Amino acid sequence: MLRQSQKISNGVKLSFYGSSQEITGSCFLLETRRAKLLVDCGLFQGSKFCETLNEEPFSFNLQNIDALIVTHSHIDHIGRIPKLVKDGFQGQIFSTPATREFAELMLLDSMGVLEKQARKENKKIIYAGEDVELAMSRWKSVEYHQEFEIGNLKIILKDAGHILGSAMVEIEHSESNSAKNKKIVFTGDLGNPPTPLLKPTEDITDANILVIDSTYGDRLHEDKKERRLKLERIIEDTIRLKGILMIPAFSLERTQELLFELNTLVEKGRIPFVPFFLDSPLAIKATEIYKKYERYYNKEAKYIMSEGDELFQFPGLKYTLTTEESKSINDIPPPKIIMAGSGMLAGGRIIHHTKRYLSDPNSTLLFVGYQAKGSLGRLIKDGAKKVNILGEEIAVGARIETINGYSAHPDSDQLFNFVKRSSDTIEKIFAVHGEPEPLSSIIQRIRDHLGLDAIAPNFKDSFEI
Repeated sequence: MLRQSQKISNGVKLSFYGSSQEITGSCFLLETRRAKLLVDCGLFQGSKFCETLNEEPFSFNLQNIDALIVTHSHIDHIGRIPKLVKDGFQGQIFSTPATREFAELMLLDSMGVLEKQARKENKKIIYAGEDVELAMSRWKSVEYHQEFEIGNLKIILKDAGHILGSAMVEIEHSESNSAKNKKIVFTGDLGNPPTPLLKPTEDITDANILVIDSTYGDRLHEDKKERRLKLERIIEDTIRLKGILMIPAFSLERTQELLFELNTLVEKGRIPFVPFFLDSPLAIKATEIYKKYERYYNKEAKYIMSEGDELFQFPGLKYTLTTEESKSINDIPPPKIIMAGSGMLAGGRIIHHTKRYLSDPNSTLLFVGYQAKGSLGRLIKDGAKKVNILGEEIAVGARIETINGYSAHPDSDQLFNFVKRSSDTIEKIFAVHGEPEPLSSIIQRIRDHLGLDAIAPNFKDSFEI
């Protein structure tokens, strides 16, 4: 391990400033003699301690950094970019076009949440609208496989299959006195193929250094057919009981995938007709962006669209964009289905629906995404009998269901097989974006079965590679 003050030789220094022994706050610094770049700069989420980390100064010299590469537009990968710019970063930002467009939407939405929280706690907000605007002015779109250079680093973005526009960052490092170039790959968040909309994760077969997403390193997801059947059963059971099905959903990808699945179930007559509400302005706006990037869809989705079918619209579905429309959902008698953000019950309109219906034994709260430690979603998922929602103690009477198969992250087998494809060339693996248990599990499996050097770095650890 290196201290921050040590100089870089002809090698490469890699430092971890987020997503280390935890899920959120993704931020990695790669340094060579001729280039310094960041990969991601995300918001820490899930607890008061995380919120404090967001307010702290960055632990590296911002003026010396040449560029920031963004893997995808989830807020735990982009949420501190405006703060980065505000605090002195003057380099250029690179991502795919879809990621750039989603990022502006997500950052402005996040700013509203942060402003509200700052006012409540009498604190300064970590960034403002002008910081978002400045960040976007420096943000350049790069298509998949379009090579670009930063110093002595050649960089290519490859399709990660996680959300629309998500990318793995493949970096080739060369030195004039080196006989062989080194290939460093940051996976960002990998996908969970096959997905209803996206192409599968591209193969990586020649990485030397791998920084890999390990969110579900200790578990397996349901089969794709099984997850659709489980969704169908949960809907049918809730309708039979004349209850309300609440789905806290992440605005990017999870919402669009579920709309696609529900479209299929409705059109094939697999579920009864009931009112269905997409009650999330962010998800509604994100879905409009999805419609612009058909070139990123898989063959099945493209075929369905060529037949004239709307992927994100079906009988019974209503988009509730305004506050008044959202409140009017309460006037619709059950059974009904409500999908709204945020995915971890950390805020958004789903909070109000959960407060209203969580105590109802005929209703169901369905989790289809990861619930970070410290979040309200995690407390309920882990079996809490009572929870505090908007200052009021609410009994958990509704049925609590989870479908992991809709996760946008790969499971343990998929992670292992992804690593295995590069096992002949890998020299070092850094497992990130996971809690200690899944990190330990996937690391041990890689060591035992592939004989590779794999570790889970801690926050602020640095390595010469």
